[in-house]
Amino acid sequence: MVATESTVVSIAFLTGGVLLLFGGAELLVAGAGRLALGLGLRAATVGVTVIAFATTAPELFVATIGALDVSSDIGLGAIIGSNIANIGLVLGLSALIRPLSISNTVMRRHVPFMVFAALLLVVLGADGTIGRLEGVVLLAALAGFTGYLVYYVNADPLTVDTRKPGAGAGVNPRDVAFVLGGLLALVVGSRWLITGGTSLLAELGFSDLFIGLTVLALGTSLPELAASVVGALRGKTEFSIANVVGSNIYNVLAVLGIVALIVPIEISSSVLRFQLPALVAFTLLLVAMMGYGRRLSRLDGAVLVGCYVVFVSLLF
Repeated sequence: MVATESTVVSIAFLTGGVLLLFGGAELLVAGAGRLALGLGLRAATVGVTVIAFATTAPELFVATIGALDVSSDIGLGAIIGSNIANIGLVLGLSALIRPLSISNTVMRRHVPFMVFAALLLVVLGADGTIGRLEGVVLLAALAGFTGYLVYYVNADPLTVDTRKPGAGAGVNPRDVAFVLGGLLALVVGSRWLITGGTSLLAELGFSDLFIGLTVLALGTSLPELAASVVGALRGKTEFSIANVVGSNIYNVLAVLGIVALIVPIEISSSVLRFQLPALVAFTLLLVAMMGYGRRLSRLDGAVLVGCYVVFVSLLF
């Protein structure tokens, strides 16, 4: 009887988590779109800054708590796994739903920083440790990236289309409330989904390793997945791309930078041999796909999802 009740509770958490994730994503995409219009900013700029940074909250939570309570390798693994999931699963599924157009802004200004962040992580971690000095380097790179974005926002504002209601009208409190409410729902929903999924798989007899590599690893990418998939469904494909690109930048530069300042990150040999090269490979594959025709087609999406499935299978 107890097992049955706990199963029902787990399913309830799973269901509630899914509903909160996609309800929150709806609020987030709608609010961010109107906020960008009111401020005279491109959706890509809002997606790669405010939204991308906010959706890294689960990664920051998991990486920090994991580093303090378990091992620093857990925090690093969460970030690497999340960035790979963002590319292979999040963008792959989004492209399967609707081909994603790549704006020149994202390709020229944001994508190079995503590649730089991945390569910087490999260089700093080559000796098997990311210490406090490396953490300072990562945060300094984050400051440079932020300053770069602010410069271009001021130097190249979006030409406001006054035919659209609310264009150039400034910040609307309702839009801000939508964004904040959406972000809160994404964080809570991801926690509920992880809680329900972990409990349910444990009751079904799956090992802790399997649970950690599936539910917990994927759970930190759920906010990006929900926001990007809803963006694709609503035709805001530029938002979907920018959200993932920005999230991958902040995961490395902000999250790992903060964690390394708190506790030095020890990198296992398996991470150096497999997961870090896999992150670079996924990043370069994405850039190659984006550069060809300035879009991610459904075929590209299928390839990305397929590569992610292969990556996960190799973890076992």
